[in-house]
Amino acid sequence: MSERDGYQPGVPAWVDNLARDPRRQTDFYGALFGWEFTGPGAMPGDPPGEYFVAQLRGREVAGIGSLPEGGELEPAWNTYIEVESVERAARDVEAAGGTVLDGPFDIAPAGRIAVVTDRAGAPFCIWQPDARRGAELVNEPSAWSMSALNTPDPDEAAEFYRAVFGWETEPFQLGEFDATMFRLPGYVGGNPGQPVPRDVIAAMLPLAGENGDGPKPHWSVDFWVGDIDATAGKAAELGGSVVVPPYEIPGFRQAVLMDPEGAAFSATQLMIAGPA
Repeated sequence: MSERDGYQPGVPAWVDNLARDPRRQTDFYGALFGWEFTGPGAMPGDPPGEYFVAQLRGREVAGIGSLPEGGELEPAWNTYIEVESVERAARDVEAAGGTVLDGPFDIAPAGRIAVVTDRAGAPFCIWQPDARRGAELVNEPSAWSMSALNTPDPDEAAEFYRAVFGWETEPFQLGEFDATMFRLPGYVGGNPGQPVPRDVIAAMLPLAGENGDGPKPHWSVDFWVGDIDATAGKAAELGGSVVVPPYEIPGFRQAVLMDPEGAAFSATQLMIAGPA
């Protein structure tokens, strides 16, 4: 378990799900993870949308909001990376070969954001916090644990995120897959005694598929759960689906699930004893 009252620039700090029917999504995720919701708050747009904040034990853990109408965006989970200045970070993104899709703009009172992509086209948000300081509870069942970049060119992605956020990379083996840890020197997160360094802030996974026939580059989100088999079964009962049934990786049992609007996410059960 990790309770947090804030993050620092360069660290993923928030996740949300944008959907065509956010109220249906609150029913799904509320039943799946036991989340309670505050809101709705207002989202900018024409017409304006709704935004709900999920809470666990009274602490904010994620958001669910309206997908902007008339665009090409599909329902998805999004990762927000904290920055000191959205304007400056947006310029850094463009200088490193990425693209600014939307913004910067204010989401009062939460903060100021822009929607951007890296060189390969994986979208994410840069976020200058105001009243909302990020996820207040992480790394426990029903809370966000980590986001992962899924990309066809890990070396190019490493260059991009190093240039924009100062991230360093370190390879590690995830079962049969060659994966990468993103580390932010000087950051202290997680818990003492955890199996990875405490400056690890995200992961990177190679994306399968050639000639454009595989998944598009994207950031995925993972939530910890107490029983992955029960969670996968419940997701299907609630109108979602099981994309990849529960499988074993060293120390964990994981599944890839999809909500009723088609937004994919992973859920992971820790199978080894963690720190006290």
